[in-house]
Amino acid sequence: MDNIKIATAQFEHRSGDKNYNLKIIKTLCEKAVQQGASIVTFHECSITGYAFARHLSKEQLLEIAEYIPDGESITRLTEIAAKYNIAVLAGLFEKDKEDKIYKAYVCVDRSGCIAKHRKLHPFIHPCITPGNAYTIFELCGWKCGILICYDNNIIENVRATNLLGADIIFMPHVTMCTPSPRPGAGFVDPALWKNKENDPTSLRLEFDGLKGREWLMKWLPSRAYDNALYAVFSNAIGMDDDQLKNGCSMIIDPFGDVIAECRTLGNDVVTAAFDKTKLINAGGYRYRKARRPELYAKIIGKPHEAEQKIAWLNTVDDQAFN
Repeated sequence: MDNIKIATAQFEHRSGDKNYNLKIIKTLCEKAVQQGASIVTFHECSITGYAFARHLSKEQLLEIAEYIPDGESITRLTEIAAKYNIAVLAGLFEKDKEDKIYKAYVCVDRSGCIAKHRKLHPFIHPCITPGNAYTIFELCGWKCGILICYDNNIIENVRATNLLGADIIFMPHVTMCTPSPRPGAGFVDPALWKNKENDPTSLRLEFDGLKGREWLMKWLPSRAYDNALYAVFSNAIGMDDDQLKNGCSMIIDPFGDVIAECRTLGNDVVTAAFDKTKLINAGGYRYRKARRPELYAKIIGKPHEAEQKIAWLNTVDDQAFN
């Protein structure tokens, strides 16, 4: 199909409560279908919850992780997809037969799991194994890819996924409102979330400022613009363990324009129409065709020096995602 409608959602998940989270996913899928969506996307670890995992032992992580595609959550997602005749994308912790643990994101339709991506750059827990492959699949006649949260901050991942054929990249996150060396970064006081009905303005100022949306808009539109692709950004909102997240789930077109965004201070879903003509009319299409990889292939592919690796490991932790 040259023209489809895709929805991106946001909601406040409960840590470790898969049953509750899947119920919310079902409710938001129903709303998205009413908006005309044939594909509905949710945030990173939307089924299991996210930040609480940093407190768990490996054994506890294995208890909440599931085999894919044989786990119960995939069955539940398949039932939701079949009920509404849609594709659903959501995240969870995965385990394999060797007790390796991954941060996974799946695409499920009425037939079952049709795509799975393992996060390339996980660091919420030292026992999580990084994925080692890009993910490309076809959905409703469109070539799609998946990159989870920090995967998207490394620009080579987005370019590589695009060069492998993806015109849509699903970008599930749990991000923003965390400390980092970046000016203006930091946590948002959970008390503002509790008081959002009485004082939404103070919360919105924090969510939309440099702690949140202003930071996101420094880089996310450029991923879509430079590669002439649709970026489907999904993010949690509300309390994630002891951290407050600001949502702003949005869809950005190949021109780098936000064409739909969740602006509710709570659970929400928005839908946008996707048009294939934008893929070739956008500037990124011309930029991609003008590339001269012979100039920089060896530079881009050059391994890090040992001291660079050490410096990176010493400065990145599970609190400084942005």
